[in-house]
Amino acid sequence: MSRVAKNPIIIPQGVTVAISPECISVKGPLGSLDFASHPAVSVEQENGLLMCKPVSGVALSDALSGTVRAVVSNMVTGVSKGFERRLSLVGVGYRAQAQGDVLNLTLGFSHPVAYKLPKGISAETPTQTEVVIKGVDRQLVGQVAAEVRSYRKPEPYKGKGVRYVDEVVLVKETKKKK
Repeated sequence: MSRVAKNPIIIPQGVTVAISPECISVKGPLGSLDFASHPAVSVEQENGLLMCKPVSGVALSDALSGTVRAVVSNMVTGVSKGFERRLSLVGVGYRAQAQGDVLNLTLGFSHPVAYKLPKGISAETPTQTEVVIKGVDRQLVGQVAAEVRSYRKPEPYKGKGVRYVDEVVLVKETKKKK
């Protein structure tokens, strides 16, 4: 059995979990999420805890039990606390502005970039060069942050571009004339 799957998931106050053979539904104060469960892993709820156990005799059930446990744990955390990813814009004239479900970016192109946020994701711009992406689905928050970053990745010579706040960009030394 996976070491990850051996740890139980603690269900916080205000979060309800509904388990059916095909689907696991988690509802909390920030929203609700569904996950199509795999038949090789059984999820059981007992005394405010969730346990993910592999089904005996099924190939890959040990490996999948840890994966299912991690996904369900992220669902419980998402509907209770939520997830966020911070991006920083580095470069002269690089700006961001959130307007409803559209994130307007000025990234040095001849045209502004308007990124439409998917349902369940919100974006805030505390400053013009900082973007905070929030949501309940961890995978979707990370995907949106990666898509926004892909418009202008940090380049290695000046470090200009969109980067994660905790990202370290190594700047190369330019060629010198002799």
